[in-house]
Amino acid sequence: MAEETTNEPAKQIGISKIYVKDFSFESPKAPEVFRSGEWTPKTDLNLRSSHSPLEGDDKLHEVVLTITVEAKQEETTMFLAEVQQAGLFQIDGYDEEEFKAIIGSFCPNILFPYAREAIASTVQRGGFPEFVLQPINFDALYLQSRQAQAAQQAEAAEKH
Repeated sequence: MAEETTNEPAKQIGISKIYVKDFSFESPKAPEVFRSGEWTPKTDLNLRSSHSPLEGDDKLHEVVLTITVEAKQEETTMFLAEVQQAGLFQIDGYDEEEFKAIIGSFCPNILFPYAREAIASTVQRGGFPEFVLQPINFDALYLQSRQAQAAQQAEAAEKH
């Protein structure tokens, strides 16, 4: 029996580098915020990711996970932290749908623990109690975004 050879490239994902691209922490009302008694802030979390291929290398891609956390007690901002956790990923051999899932789910899943640790340690260094970001299901978020995009496309097609 003859062996079949395929010209399909092997699928590969590699992490070349993980780094903090940008970080910001503010406690605009310090030290007054530490004089208030009870610590019961309302926390808002904003999460987004972006992707850009590196020039000159079609297999190397930068993915940036941006997490913004704002803690308010009543109307007073206790702290505002934002991290852009980035990674360089070598991605090769995947079709377009697989590539989108890797960029939209796999890579943010890799970056999230680094971003979570950066925010938690900085909030604590800012004088606040321990702050732990709960795990995030990037697979579900990616699926929701794909479904929303498909619904928008269907709605746009109906209008034409």
